[in-house]
Amino acid sequence: MKYFLGVDIGSATTKVVLLSSNETKDNILGYAIRETGSDGNKTALDLIDDLLKTHNISLKDINSIVATGYGRIKVDFTDKSKTEISCHAKGINFLFPDARTVIDIGGQDSKVIKIGKNGAVLDFVMNDKCAAGTGRFLEIMSKVLQVSFDEFGEIHLKTSDYVDITNICTVFAESEIITLISEGVPKEKIIKGINYSVAKRAVALVKRVGIDQEVVMSGGVAKNIGVVKALEELIGVSIKTPHEPQIVGALGAALFAKELS
Repeated sequence: MKYFLGVDIGSATTKVVLLSSNETKDNILGYAIRETGSDGNKTALDLIDDLLKTHNISLKDINSIVATGYGRIKVDFTDKSKTEISCHAKGINFLFPDARTVIDIGGQDSKVIKIGKNGAVLDFVMNDKCAAGTGRFLEIMSKVLQVSFDEFGEIHLKTSDYVDITNICTVFAESEIITLISEGVPKEKIIKGINYSVAKRAVALVKRVGIDQEVVMSGGVAKNIGVVKALEELIGVSIKTPHEPQIVGALGAALFAKELS
């Protein structure tokens, strides 16, 4: 049995995937997720240490390690680094071999990737200049509303109506939501409007690269079923999500690590 590690150091969270492999099959042996904090390199090392201890594996048993994410260039303990785009495509292809469009909304960026067979990247578009339409946007709004981000999806499904959030800037959107609250608009309608706001920004990216089925959504925002449902309605197709959508990039990195051996 061989072992490989994929490390994805994102701006908000760091993810590590431990892949086991023999001649016939690759398996996700384990994974770990933690807030990146001020030192992504240390966070990644701590996660790796915890993950290997859990599975009684030593670092010397790891055949190779590949890093991805915005912090990949600062990592000093991996064999190679790969771009987020290529790793997300690789990870999704492993989980959903028939996937052709990937919508990834993370902590502080969002991207849409068109992939071919074997996870080849055919085209992509990325928004990493503005927090609107990302997990950070949802986090800020949840604090304004004093409602846990984890509740956004459940509230979305239970609410039939919503208010449009018209501002595309996070700061102005925050002010808009404070005004709506002061006017007595129910929080449920505001939350559903926020989910649609995020979905609409993703749709703008989808339109730039086109959409081919099947469609898969990854990234932490994929845990918000409200955004997923809003996206399905807006683009008119069914969207699949991984069991743990945050580890897709790290999984892709682990698969690239296997190719180094």
